[in-house]
Amino acid sequence: MNLQLNEQQKMIQETVRNFAEHEIAPIAAELDELGEFPYDTIKKMGQLGFMGIEVPERYGGADMDAIAYVLAMEEISKVDASHGTIMSVNNSLFCHGILAFGTEEQKNKFVVPIATGEKIGAYSLTEPMSGSDAATMRSRAVRDGDHYVINGTKSWVTSGPAAGYIVLFTMTNPEAGHRGITAFLIETDKPGFRPGRKENKLGIRASATCECDYDDYRCPMENRLGEEGDGFKIAMTVLDAGRIGIAAQALGIAEGAYEASLGYANEREAFGGPISQFQGIQFKIADMKTRIEASRMLIYRAAMAKEAKKATGQRYTTEASIAKLFASETAMFCTHQAVQIHGGMGYSKEMPLERFFRDAKITEIYEGTSEIQRIVIARSELGRY
Repeated sequence: MNLQLNEQQKMIQETVRNFAEHEIAPIAAELDELGEFPYDTIKKMGQLGFMGIEVPERYGGADMDAIAYVLAMEEISKVDASHGTIMSVNNSLFCHGILAFGTEEQKNKFVVPIATGEKIGAYSLTEPMSGSDAATMRSRAVRDGDHYVINGTKSWVTSGPAAGYIVLFTMTNPEAGHRGITAFLIETDKPGFRPGRKENKLGIRASATCECDYDDYRCPMENRLGEEGDGFKIAMTVLDAGRIGIAAQALGIAEGAYEASLGYANEREAFGGPISQFQGIQFKIADMKTRIEASRMLIYRAAMAKEAKKATGQRYTTEASIAKLFASETAMFCTHQAVQIHGGMGYSKEMPLERFFRDAKITEIYEGTSEIQRIVIARSELGRY
C-alpha cells in the first residue's frame, strides 16, 4: 500500500488546514455553545471545493480522489467536528449517491448547487421507529400519475433545518420489506415539506439535526433516484462511502485531542516538573498515538478500496466498516485520555477538550453504530467459509 501523498493531495491537505485554523477555529466554541448553523463558513468551504471534493468539475466539484477527501475531512474535524459533519453529509451521503445512481439531469440540478456551496444537502433514512432496521419504516410514497405522494415523519436528519435538497428513502411497497424502499430527491421549498423539531444534542451542536414531516408532498417522477425498490441498495452503497468520511472525522477529533494533550503535558507542572515526565502520562500519550496511526492506516486502506471500485466495481463495505469502527472508538479513547491528562481544565469550557469529548461520541452511533459495524464485519468474514 503506497502511503506517499501526491502533490494534489498535499495541496488540499494544506489548503484545508489553513482554512480550518483561520476561519473555523476562532468561532467553533461559540457556535457550539449557541448551536448555530455555520452558514457563512460552509458557503466559503463550497467555494473552495470542500463540499464536492470527489465530484467531477462539470458538476461543480474539485474532481479529486478518495484520499484527498479523507485528508480534508480529517483537517476540518481536527478543529471542529460540526463543520466536518456538514461536509461529510454533502460529500458522501448526498453527492455520492446521485453521482452513482442519478440521471444526467439530476446531477446537474441537484449536485452542482451542493458541490459549490450554494445550497446544503441532507440524507434521510431514519424514522422515529426505524433505525438500523430500515425495513420497518412507516413513511409511504404512493404513485399518483406522474408524481409520488409522500407522507410520514423522518428523524435525525442531519442538516435538515438548513437543507435545500434531501435524499429521502421511503416505502413504495411495504409488503416487500427492504426491497420495497425507494429513493427520492426532495426539494424542501415545495408544499408538503416541513422541518420539525430541532434536536438539542450532546455534541456536534453547530450541525443542525431535526425531524422532517411530509404531508401529501408531491414528488415528480423525474426526482425519483433509481428505480422503484432500489432504495435499500442505494442507501447501503452510500453508507459505505459515508462511513469512510465519519472514520476520517473521528481521526480528526482524536488528533485534535492528542495535539492539545502534548502541549499541555509539556507545559503543566506538578511535583517539580512538567507532567510529561510521569510514566502514567507517557503511557496515555503512547496509547493515543498508536491508535491514531492505526486508524489512519485503516482509513487510507478503505479510501484506496473506494478509489479502486471505479475500475473493479468491487464494493468496499468491510474496509469501510473496519475503518469506522476502529477510528470512532479511537476518538472516544483519545478524548477520554485527553480530558484525564488535562484534569480539571479538561472539564472546563475554557479549553476545547470537553467539546472534543462530546463530539467524539456520535461517531460511534451515526451511519451505523459500532454494533452494526461488528455485525457487517463478522458476516463478511464468516461468509468466506
